[in-house]
Amino acid sequence: MHFLMGYADYLNGFEKLVTGYVPERSSWGPPEHALYGPPDPYRVPTEEANDLCFKAIKFQFDRHFHNNRMYHDFCLESNVCPEDITSFQDLCKVPLIPNEFFKDCPSGKDFALWLANVYTGELPQIQIKGANPTTDEVIKAFNDAGMAVFFSSGTGGRHTFMPRDMRSFQMNEYAMAKGVVAMFYPHWNQNMHGYLLLPNPFKTNLFAGRLGTIFVDIMKEVEMAIDREIDTELIKLSMSDGKGLKGRMVNYISKKRHQKIINDIISWIEKNQREGNEMAFVGAPFLLYATIKKLKKEGRSFDIGERGAVLTGGGWKIQEHQRIPESEFRNDVESVLGIRPEHCLDLYGMVEGNVWLTQCPEGHYLHIPNCYVHPMVLDDSYQSLGYGKVGRFAFLDGSMYSYPGFIITNDRVSMLERCPVCGRPGPVLEPGVTRVPGKESRGCAEEVRKMISVDMKR
Repeated sequence: MHFLMGYADYLNGFEKLVTGYVPERSSWGPPEHALYGPPDPYRVPTEEANDLCFKAIKFQFDRHFHNNRMYHDFCLESNVCPEDITSFQDLCKVPLIPNEFFKDCPSGKDFALWLANVYTGELPQIQIKGANPTTDEVIKAFNDAGMAVFFSSGTGGRHTFMPRDMRSFQMNEYAMAKGVVAMFYPHWNQNMHGYLLLPNPFKTNLFAGRLGTIFVDIMKEVEMAIDREIDTELIKLSMSDGKGLKGRMVNYISKKRHQKIINDIISWIEKNQREGNEMAFVGAPFLLYATIKKLKKEGRSFDIGERGAVLTGGGWKIQEHQRIPESEFRNDVESVLGIRPEHCLDLYGMVEGNVWLTQCPEGHYLHIPNCYVHPMVLDDSYQSLGYGKVGRFAFLDGSMYSYPGFIITNDRVSMLERCPVCGRPGPVLEPGVTRVPGKESRGCAEEVRKMISVDMKR
């Protein structure tokens, strides 16, 4: 009973800070009940989670089938309609969209038309100026009209574009933050001073940057690693490996900026350590790794201890051809910063959905919020593999209003029916998500790394 009351008070502190992300309860439908309702998205009993998940996905499938011409035609070609989805067991019939679809888009005003065709339902009035607008100008026009269009990018320089409405964006932010706060229980504190190892969320439409919006609301005096405007052109140049004059200039500037960011992080730690403040590091692990590496080289360390938390996300590449094992990273965080491994968790998600998997502190397995997400692992023929097999991750997102959130990813995973370490119900992914061979590397941390990359061996 003490645990329940303690968690209820803990959650109430979080809920008071995020009221702007939650619609009036009287307006909730099945998706809202599935996402906002459970006190802890990773502790919903299996039968209840399946019921919530089925109702949310059934609602969204019916909605996208009838209000999205592209998906309607795709479903007819697949010989599936809403009447075929009558139980939780039928969810495997829902037609899935490869995430590559969201990369295959035209430019200029044709890009605006593409966004409109992907979107489910009626768009607000969009006013695009000029005969040949840039991609960023089109995105700005949509967002000025109340949308939340984001982009992401892989190493090949091809952008992924997702036309969210504000409702879906707010659900995305809430789901991510609530899952994180639940896993850190009772360690998260609204008085934590935050350092976003990410771009300023208010100065970009890059998904990796905009993700940080809600963390500004649930932490105190948040600093940002990259406090500048970031558009699609800058990302394209930074992902180009220095090819061309502009690309080389971006890389030169990035090397200068990288060292300044590392020095700023160290100064921030020193200041908050002196003041006895609680600290949270959120974002790209390679930046914190570079900071730790410099502190090690200088023979310095901190004892942040119980006052600290680390939330990473977006991938573990620290150089172009080098990744750091997660366990090694956690050990370094503990030895140099004094933050224990159970307070150092990783977050896995993707731009295509509102799907956020958070590691448990006990075993660092990635827990799936199966109250609104139905996960699958597929073979190369897109057939279900079940538990314990390595394959391609796919999911049905019952929270996505803006477009069909029924996605096949390019990530290789292994899914277990239950976490082998902690007592939480529901499926998990084993640590160490990788890319399908032949598919470009992509992730929030990789985008940030490319922007401010430098040869760490120097």
